[in-house]
Amino acid sequence: MTRFLVLLLLAQPATTQHAAAQYAQHSLGPRPDSTYLVPSNQLISPAGRQIYLPGGRPVGLALTKDKKYLLVKNIRTLDLIRLSDNKVQQSLPIKGGASFNGMAISGTTIYLTRSDDKLVKAALIDDSLVLQSLIALPHPSVGGDPAPGGVAIMGNTLLVTLSRNNTLAVVEEGDSTRQIPVGIAPFGVLALDETKAYVTNWGGRRPVPGEYTENTSGSAILVDKSNGVASDGSVSVVDLKTRQTVRDIHVGLHPSAMALSPDRQILYVACANSDRVYAIDTKNDVITDSIKVTKDTLLGSAPNALATDGDRLFVANGTQNAIAVIDARPPYAVQGYIPTGWYPGAVVTDGKTLYVANIKGIGSRTRQAKGYTTHGFMGSVSVIGLPEANGPAASEAAAGARSGNTASANWLKPLTASVNRNNGIAESPQSAPRFKHVVYIIKENRVYDQLLGDLPQGNGDTALVLFGRRVTPNHHKLAEDFVLLDNYYTSGVLSADGHQWTDEAYATDYLEKSFGGFSRSYPYDGDDALAYAASGFLWDNVLRHGLTFRDYGEFVAGIIKPEGAHFIDIFNNPKSFSITAKANIGSVKPYMCPDYIGFPNEVPDQYRADVFLKEFKRFQANDSFPSFTIMLLPCDHTSGTAPGMPTTQASVADNDLALGRIVDAISHSKYWKETCIFVTEDDSQDGADHVDGHRTVGFVISPYTKRGQVVSTYYSQVSMVRTIENVLGLPPMNQLDRASGDMSACFTATPDFTPYDAVPNNIPLDSLNPPLKMLTGKQLSWARQSVKQDLSNYDRVDEKIFNEIIWHSVKGYEAPYPISR
Repeated sequence: MTRFLVLLLLAQPATTQHAAAQYAQHSLGPRPDSTYLVPSNQLISPAGRQIYLPGGRPVGLALTKDKKYLLVKNIRTLDLIRLSDNKVQQSLPIKGGASFNGMAISGTTIYLTRSDDKLVKAALIDDSLVLQSLIALPHPSVGGDPAPGGVAIMGNTLLVTLSRNNTLAVVEEGDSTRQIPVGIAPFGVLALDETKAYVTNWGGRRPVPGEYTENTSGSAILVDKSNGVASDGSVSVVDLKTRQTVRDIHVGLHPSAMALSPDRQILYVACANSDRVYAIDTKNDVITDSIKVTKDTLLGSAPNALATDGDRLFVANGTQNAIAVIDARPPYAVQGYIPTGWYPGAVVTDGKTLYVANIKGIGSRTRQAKGYTTHGFMGSVSVIGLPEANGPAASEAAAGARSGNTASANWLKPLTASVNRNNGIAESPQSAPRFKHVVYIIKENRVYDQLLGDLPQGNGDTALVLFGRRVTPNHHKLAEDFVLLDNYYTSGVLSADGHQWTDEAYATDYLEKSFGGFSRSYPYDGDDALAYAASGFLWDNVLRHGLTFRDYGEFVAGIIKPEGAHFIDIFNNPKSFSITAKANIGSVKPYMCPDYIGFPNEVPDQYRADVFLKEFKRFQANDSFPSFTIMLLPCDHTSGTAPGMPTTQASVADNDLALGRIVDAISHSKYWKETCIFVTEDDSQDGADHVDGHRTVGFVISPYTKRGQVVSTYYSQVSMVRTIENVLGLPPMNQLDRASGDMSACFTATPDFTPYDAVPNNIPLDSLNPPLKMLTGKQLSWARQSVKQDLSNYDRVDEKIFNEIIWHSVKGYEAPYPISR
C-alpha cells in the first residue's frame, strides 16, 4: 500500500555524542534504514512507489488523456512511463538537451522545448513516441539562443515563452512566429481562454530608466542593491487578440509554475525564491492571497511547481523535499507534507494519484565501472496514492498543521549537535567566538580519491589517485598535520551551482532546472543576478553584523593586458602585464582586491598567492586583517593537455604550493592564534571517487584544530558554511545551514600554536604541454580533443571527455579509463 500523507514532525536536538556516533560511519547514498543521505545534509525517504531514472534530472510531467502513460521531460530524453506497471517503456532522445521548463500534450501530439532554439514536436503512435519535427524559434537581439521555456496549446496555435528574448512567442502553422514583449526571463505560460494568457517572469517586470539593475543573460534586471540579487517577480497578463501585455502583476521572487482552480477563477502561482504561492483573481487580475508554504521564517522551501484536484493544492517544495498539501480555498491552511525524493520539480495529479518528478532523485548514484561522478544522476518519479480530500489522513495532517508542525522535520536532521564553545566555536550568535578571523579558500573540481586516495589512514582508493603526494605534498601534509576529512562532500554538481553552495549554502530553482543546457547563463562567477538566493551571500551575512570582509577572486573576472598573454610569459614575468580584477556583482566591488583575479588559468596560482601575501603584510603592519576573507585558487581545474598550457600535474602542483604558502604565512603571523582557515573545492565534477562523486578535499586549519587525526564524520559544504557562521558569531542564512550541524569533531579545546611550514613543489610549475607537431598516436588524438575544448572560461568543456583527457595525461594513454562514457 502506498503511503498516505505523512506529517513530518520537528526533530529534537541530538547530543553531540549521539549525533557523532549516528553519522560518523555514514556516507552519501543508501543507509541501513532504507533512507538516502544527500549532500545537502538531508535524509530522503520518499512516499509511494519510486521509478528511478539513471542519468536523469526530470523537470516536467504530463499525463496522457487516457491515463495510460506519464510523459517525463528529462535532461536528455522524453521518457514514456507505462502506468500499469510503472515502467519506463521508451526514452526518446532530445538532441541538445531539454530546457528548464515546457511540455504540453494535446491528444497524441506532444510539444516540448529544448534548451537552445527549438520546439520539439513528437507524437504517441501505437504506444510509441515518434519525433515528428523541430520548430525553429527566433533568437534574441543580444545574440545566442532564445532559451525557450513554457508551452501552451490553443488549437493550431502554440504559445512559447522565450526566456532570453523576454517575449511570448505565438507560433501558428504556416505563419511566421510573432513575439509579444513580457517581463524578464519568462518561465511559464497558461492560457485562460482564447483571449487571455498569463506568463510568469522569473526576473520580474522590465526596469525603467534610473532603477538599479544588474545583468541576467544580456538583459537588465531589477536587483537588491545591497546584495546584487534579483528583487522582482511578476506575472504578465497578455491580451491574445491585440497581442499585447496589458498588465504586470507584482508577485514574489522566481514566479514559475501556475495552476488554475477548476472554475478558472483563481490562478495559483508558485514563487520559489519567496517561499510563497500567490492566488490571483482572474476576473480582475489582482492578488487575493499570499500563501506561505511553511511557517518557517527563513528562506528554504522553494515552491517551484504545483497542481490541484480542486480541493487541495499540491505544492512541490524543492529544497524541503516535500509536497505541501494546502486547502485550495481561503484561508489556504497547510494540511500536511508528503515526503518526496531530492528536489521535487514537477507535479501532476488525476485526483487519485500524485505524480512527482524529483529532479535530483537520490543523488549521483549511477555507478560506472570503478567509481561515481557528480554527473551520475539518479533522478526519479514518485507515484503516490492520495487519500480522500476529507479522509482520516487529511484530517490528521490538518490537525498537525494547526498544532504548529512544519516541513522542517525528520528529513532535515542536524548531523551534529549545537556547537560547543569549548571547541573554539561560538555556541550561538550571541556568544563571543574564540576566533576573530576566517579565511575561506575555494578551489576547483577535484574528488577525494584523486588527491588523497593514497593516504592509508583514510578511506581511499589508490587506483583512482591522479595527483598524489608527489604532486600535492602540501595537501598531504595539511591532512596529516591537522585533520584528514575522508567523509566530506560538495553539495553541488559543477561550478554553476557549486559556488552557490559554497557562498550561500543553497542553490535556487533557476540552477536546479538548468542542467539540460545552461543556455541562459553559467553563473559560477556572479554574472547573473537571477541565479542567486534571496537571502544573499555569506559575505552579506558578515557585513550585516558589523564585521569586515575582503574578496580575492570570488565572483571576480580578470582583465589581462596586453591581450593574448600566454601562461609561460605571465609565469616568467608577471610584472610585464596589467592584471586587474573586475567585480561581476556590484555588492563585492568595494571589498575586492583589485589585483587578484579568478579565471583564467593563464595566470598561475603563484601570482594569486603573491598578491594575497603582499596585502597580508600590510594587514599585519596596520592591524587591519579582515574578519572574513574569501579566496579563489582555481588552477587545480587544469587546462587538460592544451598545447602551451601547464601539464595537468603542474597545474595541480601550482595550486598545492599556493595553498601551502598561504597557510604558512598566516600560521607564522600574529593572527594565527585567532584565525581559522577553511578549504574546499567548489565542486568535484572532474573525476571518479569510489565512495561518491561528491566526495572531495576539505580542510579545517587552526590552532584549535585537532592534530594528526582522521575525522570520518559526515560533513558537506553546508556544514562548512554553518561552521564559518558559528566561528564568526553569525546567524544562519536559510533553512539548510540552520539545520546543519557544524564541524565540531574537527576541533579541540586545547590549542596547538605550532605553525605550518610549506613544502616545496616536486613538479616544475612551468612544465608545459607539448605542441601537437611533437605528438603521435593516442597522445596526439587526446591532445586534439583538448584543443577542441573551450577553455576560455570554466566548465565550457565536455566534462566526460575532459576527465578522460586528465586521466590519460597522468596514467598513460593505454590505461583503461575507470568510467564508461
